[in-house]
Amino acid sequence: MNKHTTLEHGSKGQAVIALQKALNANGADLLVDGDFGDETEKAVRTYQLKKGLVVDGRAGEKTLAALAGADCSKLLSNATLVAAAARLGLELATVYAVNEIESQGAGFLANGKPKALFERHVMHARLSLVRNKGDDAAALIAHADQLALTYPNLVSRKPGGYAGGTAEHQRIAQARMLDALCADESASWGAFQIMGYHATRLGYASVAEFVRLMHQDENQQFEAFVRFIEKDPALLKALKAKKWAAFAEGYNGPAYARNLYDVKLERAYQRHADCGCGQKAAA
Repeated sequence: MNKHTTLEHGSKGQAVIALQKALNANGADLLVDGDFGDETEKAVRTYQLKKGLVVDGRAGEKTLAALAGADCSKLLSNATLVAAAARLGLELATVYAVNEIESQGAGFLANGKPKALFERHVMHARLSLVRNKGDDAAALIAHADQLALTYPNLVSRKPGGYAGGTAEHQRIAQARMLDALCADESASWGAFQIMGYHATRLGYASVAEFVRLMHQDENQQFEAFVRFIEKDPALLKALKAKKWAAFAEGYNGPAYARNLYDVKLERAYQRHADCGCGQKAAA
């Protein structure tokens, strides 16, 4: 089973045969025919529920890894999504859809570190920020500009310089040598890519506490996302009304249309609603 392949209703072939055998080894009683039909989907949901995984009826990377015996302790739990739906007053299908599309499946890299993306232009802005009475704004900006000349991949007035994957953690570590607080503020963290500078606004005691929790597990990463939505009435209103384009633009910016986030959200919602996940979790 290719861990990067998502098997779902309608899938056929050797990968489905391997899935069905693995499900049978974990208590299912499936006809091993290589056809992902209703009974296979039901077995996947049963297994996901038993393991505490998100119950979406699809055998994606996490479900396949769990079947292969991988550690699931850091993975997002179905209970977390159910609780979030009740807390936000959303249909569970809406929460499933947002999690599926916005998280892109996982919050951690292969080396166990959380997904992160360092933004050099945000680092420039945070270094230039007047935080205390008596700070010299001009001097702060001049200092940031000087660092930009010496470390253009870490500090710049323009975005860019991305290294991707685990190399982003190297960039963050290098930026911490310049200013630890600004570095952590200037990265987006976890499956939902919440910027560090939002930490205290979202109720975390400090940026350091926020970063520590983003390293803990995907449930903490989803908690940060829920707090972000709670602090933005327009985003929550858009989700409640299923105005996918409004939500996608508000959360992802104007590039949402190019990436078809609104279309993907609507399709994911409909799939989850059609399978019986669309009930209201809270009034």
